Amino acid sequence: MANEFAKMRRLRVVPVAVVMVIGVLALSCVELTNPGFLESVGDASGQPWQRLLAGMTFGVPMLSPILLAVLASRPVDIEHQGNGWLFSQTSGMTPGYLCRIKFVAVGAVVVVATLVQSGLVFAVGKLVGITVAFPAGQWLGYTAAIVVVNLVLFALHLVLSARVDNQLLALGIGVLGVFFAVSSTGMPRWLAHFFPWGYYALATPVDYRDGALVSLSPSYLSVLALGVVGGALFLLITRLFDRREG
Repeated sequence: MANEFAKMRRLRVVPVAVVMVIGVLALSCVELTNPGFLESVGDASGQPWQRLLAGMTFGVPMLSPILLAVLASRPVDIEHQGNGWLFSQTSGMTPGYLCRIKFVAVGAVVVVATLVQSGLVFAVGKLVGITVAFPAGQWLGYTAAIVVVNLVLFALHLVLSARVDNQLLALGIGVLGVFFAVSSTGMPRWLAHFFPWGYYALATPVDYRDGALVSLSPSYLSVLALGVVGGALFLLITRLFDRREG
């Protein structure tokens, strides 16, 4: 595990996570420039917190899929280039075990980055003077759901990057994931269940409908099911990797 954290420092994993945090924060704060926002910070009917939350629900699916692909690719690509899978096996670490270690190490960065970006958007709301009641249930529920979705997508890209030497394929799927994540907001909810990026939309607690901001009913059980199924598949696939020769 210590070796993986050392690799993360060399591969600049944390700076990539910082880019994700800053990007989501910037897109979330675009809402501050909309007419009437600053005048609504003390007016509950203006829904200032919900408007910031809506900004975050736009920023997360716009940036997270591709940057999660990058975060998964960097620690795996070094194993492909340096024949690290074989060297690890000589030390008693199978490819599947190494993937699981990488998931724990880099996944911790993903979790922290997701929590920090949510906390920073909240801090911006406080800095601009929002005084109305904070919608803790919606905000914390969305943050927790996004942690799950981000980890599942990270695990997916980690497996893809480990299985395919050419990292452009995994990164290309990340770009495609942005399209699915953004377009899923306009899809029927049943259809969004069929691909992992659609769960960003299923976790969304607020959205604009006909120009008005409305509260939605997030599918938290669906997100939880995604986490359980995604975790089980990741363990199964990496167990199969244990039989793979470097």
